[in-house]
Amino acid sequence: MADGSVIWGRGFGAEGAAVGELCFNTSMTGYQEVMTDPSYAGQIVNFTFPHIGNVGTNGEDVEAINPHALGCLVREDVTEPSNFRAVQHFAQWMAVNGRIGVSGIDTRALTRTIRVKGAPNAVIAHSAAGEFDIPALLEQARAWPGLEGMDLAREVSTLQTYAWDDGLWTLGAGYATHAANPDGPHVVAIDYGLKRNILRNLVAAGARVTVVPATATVEDVLRHEPDGIFLSNGPGDPAATGEYAVPVIRALLDMAKPIFGICLGHQLLGIAAGAKTIKMHQGHRGANHPVKRTDDGRVEITSMNHGFAVDADTLPANARTTHISLFDGSNAGFELTDRPAFSVQYHPEASPGPQDSHYLFEKFVNSLR
Repeated sequence: MADGSVIWGRGFGAEGAAVGELCFNTSMTGYQEVMTDPSYAGQIVNFTFPHIGNVGTNGEDVEAINPHALGCLVREDVTEPSNFRAVQHFAQWMAVNGRIGVSGIDTRALTRTIRVKGAPNAVIAHSAAGEFDIPALLEQARAWPGLEGMDLAREVSTLQTYAWDDGLWTLGAGYATHAANPDGPHVVAIDYGLKRNILRNLVAAGARVTVVPATATVEDVLRHEPDGIFLSNGPGDPAATGEYAVPVIRALLDMAKPIFGICLGHQLLGIAAGAKTIKMHQGHRGANHPVKRTDDGRVEITSMNHGFAVDADTLPANARTTHISLFDGSNAGFELTDRPAFSVQYHPEASPGPQDSHYLFEKFVNSLR
């Protein structure tokens, strides 16, 4: 770590070294979804659940074509998979995808360190021969500039526009194919690093979906004649991504286009509305985050993955808070009172996580009808 700390473990997966921000995730399931979530670009994931890798890997539980997390730290050695859906050992999957793992780590002690000191810059390294240049690795960790001010959405976004029509997964049938309603409302999703299950939930709610790159212009979006705009999740600093994304979102707001944002999309919508974003001390990452709805007081258990947040104190007068994190009181959702736009900080599509918030996709798509 950048402070000079060195933690030893047993390497698995790919060999080499990678530098990024060290964060922790408290999910008990879904390590494959976590590793392939584009929002984890530039990050090393410390899993608090000890038995990572025990169900192996498969071709369905992925949120992007390739993994985006740099690597992971786990407590127990990765065992042979015990699951009828497994097609590959987790360590083999990590190696094939060029991702580094280290086992034998006291991951909960490391989590406590992150909670106290904040998310540090770190290098994860694996050498089968046990040969490491520690001074060089420490210098690499210290030289990395950190996520603040870093635009990563361009790196993980699609480069091409495409249509998406697959629906949700069911046991025995897999993902529903060609499930989009040809007569449904048309949603254009701007990809800042989106997860596939978001698109599946939009389709399940009855939408036709077209995906455009993060750098899409207003004209690029409007040429598809959308009924609504979706702003996706993604990695990096929203202020940096906002340099090119926010002017587009503001223009769409001025046209009163219906907008729904998630995670980074929530933060970008906040900036477009006039709010500011802040870097969090440790971030929120896990599938057990309680969020309170301000309308009826009900609590949703949600999946979260973010290191930046909308500063609630800077929300403009035409923005109404709709959701609040019960962990720290931070803003978890808002809507505009003079525009058909709303967003949430958490991940209603889960993957991994609970399904308490799937209703938000239906709320958005139904509003377009």
